[in-house]
Amino acid sequence: MSRYPYLFRRLELGSTVLPNRIVMGSMHTGLESRPDGPERLAAFYAERARGGAALIVTGGFSPNAAGNLGPHRAEMSTEADRDRHADIPRAVHAEGGRIVLQLLHSGRYGFHDRIVAPSPLKSPINSQAPRELAAEEIQRTIEDFAQAARLAREAGYDGVEIMGSEGYLITQFLAARTNRRSDEWGGPLENRLRFPSEIVRRVRAATGAGFLVVFRLSALDLVEGGLDAADTIRVARAIEAAGATLLNTGIGWHEARIPTIAQAVPRGAFAWASRRIREAVKIPVIASNRINAPELAEEILARGDADMVSLARAMLADPEFAAKAHAGDREGINICIACNQACLDHYFTGEPASCVVNPRAGRETELAFRPPSARKTIAVVGGGPAGLSCAAVAAERGHAVTLFEQGSELGGQFNLAKRVPGKQEFAESIAYYGERLRRAGARVLLNRAPGEAELRAFDEVVVATGVRPRKPPIPGIDHPKVIGYADLLSGRASAGRDVAIVGMGGIGFDVALYLLYAGEPATLDPAAFAAHWGIAPDGALREPASAGAPRHRITMLKRSSTPFGHTLGRTTGWVHRAELARGGVRMMKAVEYLRIEDAGLHVRVEGNDQLIAADTIVICAGQEAHRAVVGRHVIGGAREAGELDAERAMLEGARLGAAL
Repeated sequence: MSRYPYLFRRLELGSTVLPNRIVMGSMHTGLESRPDGPERLAAFYAERARGGAALIVTGGFSPNAAGNLGPHRAEMSTEADRDRHADIPRAVHAEGGRIVLQLLHSGRYGFHDRIVAPSPLKSPINSQAPRELAAEEIQRTIEDFAQAARLAREAGYDGVEIMGSEGYLITQFLAARTNRRSDEWGGPLENRLRFPSEIVRRVRAATGAGFLVVFRLSALDLVEGGLDAADTIRVARAIEAAGATLLNTGIGWHEARIPTIAQAVPRGAFAWASRRIREAVKIPVIASNRINAPELAEEILARGDADMVSLARAMLADPEFAAKAHAGDREGINICIACNQACLDHYFTGEPASCVVNPRAGRETELAFRPPSARKTIAVVGGGPAGLSCAAVAAERGHAVTLFEQGSELGGQFNLAKRVPGKQEFAESIAYYGERLRRAGARVLLNRAPGEAELRAFDEVVVATGVRPRKPPIPGIDHPKVIGYADLLSGRASAGRDVAIVGMGGIGFDVALYLLYAGEPATLDPAAFAAHWGIAPDGALREPASAGAPRHRITMLKRSSTPFGHTLGRTTGWVHRAELARGGVRMMKAVEYLRIEDAGLHVRVEGNDQLIAADTIVICAGQEAHRAVVGRHVIGGAREAGELDAERAMLEGARLGAAL
């Protein structure tokens, strides 16, 4: 019997039978508009179909030019688009999978000069205001959706997902927040829901009964002027009546000031919202957001919160998630850590999506792990992210790998990160890579720093000894009240009531969060999370719970005059800044450090000398490359320190492991 019986029940959707309840949810890969996009997407999705996902949803493609997300074209609007896509469903079907094309019209969320919306209201996350759609343009847009679905069917897709969630055009029609029209498309909800209902109705008419029509419905808007619980149920029932096969759920608009997928969000935090919809309709409902482990997915299904579960980033981290779960191999699953660093953050820099803990994601056509022409003995010195990645790939390819780690445990800087509130998931990555090494037969030597003589016995030596904290030349830096971030996060040192943090990069923010919330993070319990961020039991917004007196009075300082937190992740940095503001953290920039003494830290700001009274001064002033040994190959922080960059470290490790 399966370890996860609910997760691996079949689901009949008319003539389509799905072997399990796992959906690979949609996410923007950044490949949709690239010349080599179809080839790379075919390989990307085929690998996940081979890994057992029952249904795959592509990234968003617009039904017309106005609906593109950015200046680069990603559409399903012409026969040329249809033909360009054909290899994608063909590759998925060859692996036994099913795939639907997501149709997404950006509305006022588009970043180009043609954006349109139901009303000419600018989004707070976009500098451009949209043009209001005329009534005849609304009809044309509805027909564009139907035409796009028709083309998707002809391209070989099993269905389409209509994106009606997260603040895009359809959501903009539904919500009074963004729909100020006085014609038949605005005003009361019955008028506002005409737009999505007509889209579903015409898509169904254009594609026939056997075609899957998934509608992604906003289960929670989490913005003022969004739909309330009763309105959401009315929309769900209208979409069901219009001919949808499945209801997928989305959580929050992109302009909401409540995190929905970041590390601060508990696992499965919003499944209760999908249950509310499931109880109101007869078609299957899919739960989504921060579902990254099979036991969690099983629990959601067993509770009756949903009929299926959507995992997007989890399928980036491990394309074989479903197959491993079916085999009961929980220890072999590479768990998504919700860092967003290499997936969602890449969207804002124009890079294709990948994954910190799975560098091969999005690189399936270029990063291959093939058996070597000759077996070598390889020493990897350092068991942090770069060393783990390199050693695992090299050992799995067939090399004889010995990993030396001078500490008592694997993980390197991940062992510090996992102690920061909201980053507990990093422990999953350490365990996963350790398990890969064990299964591949690598020799792991802890508490061991090899000498040059020992390393000469190996064919290849990889230096992955990471970084060490930089010690800034501040007079008094050796004062007893000064501690390093590594000592604090590891528990070797503690902080007094008043704390000054020198440095405001990612480590500085992590240290501040650790000091504010260590011991009782609101990120582990969905109810506590909802109270912390101000989500009422019915999904409405309310005042966040009182933060209470902080454990520490914190002042953060930095030399530069750049904005606070500018090096943090594009999609997660605002969460950290909000948490620190809530904790009353004081921030100072353009600071000149003068000296440290018993009273605290003396600084000069804009020509004025002042004392930052502190019981403890935590140094978070960057890192230096640490090369404990000499080797032909140097990767990760040992090669280049900079901001701690696990993404680069693990990619370098994987590439070298594949090349040796």
